[in-house]
Amino acid sequence: MSRIGKKPVDLPAGVSASVSGQTIEIKGPKGTRAFKATDDVTLTVEDNVVTVTPRGKSKRARQQWGMSRTMVANLVTGVSEGFKKELEIQGVGYRAAMTGNTLKLNLGLSHDVDYTPPAGVTVTAPKQTEIVVEGIDEQLVGQVAANIRQWRKPEPYKGKGIRYKGEFVFRKEGKKK
Repeated sequence: MSRIGKKPVDLPAGVSASVSGQTIEIKGPKGTRAFKATDDVTLTVEDNVVTVTPRGKSKRARQQWGMSRTMVANLVTGVSEGFKKELEIQGVGYRAAMTGNTLKLNLGLSHDVDYTPPAGVTVTAPKQTEIVVEGIDEQLVGQVAANIRQWRKPEPYKGKGIRYKGEFVFRKEGKKK
């Protein structure tokens, strides 16, 4: 039995769901998202509650049961509240600024890095050393944050680079004389 799959997904006020075949469409104040489940599970919507049930007792059906329930829960969270990743920049001269829709990063390279986020994701730089990535698709928000972090990962000696807010960077001791 899947402990996650057994839990029903409650729809908050202002969020509606409709099922057609194996596809569930969730509409909310921030937008609309859809998810196509595999044939191993059944999706039902009753009284503002989405339930996912397996169609058999196979291992794959049980795996898809929990995963499908989590995907539906993430869709509901995305269209009602949205997802947010915060990044910090540490290092002398490292900074970020928004120019129109493009994020301009000065990271100690010989050139500035210009990053244009994909559709559905909003990137802002409230301070020179902070970057906020927001959107309704959790996977896309995480991927955009990872792509930005990829330009200058935190290094272990001085801790310079782009890191997630609250991320711990293991520090190493330098060379000894």
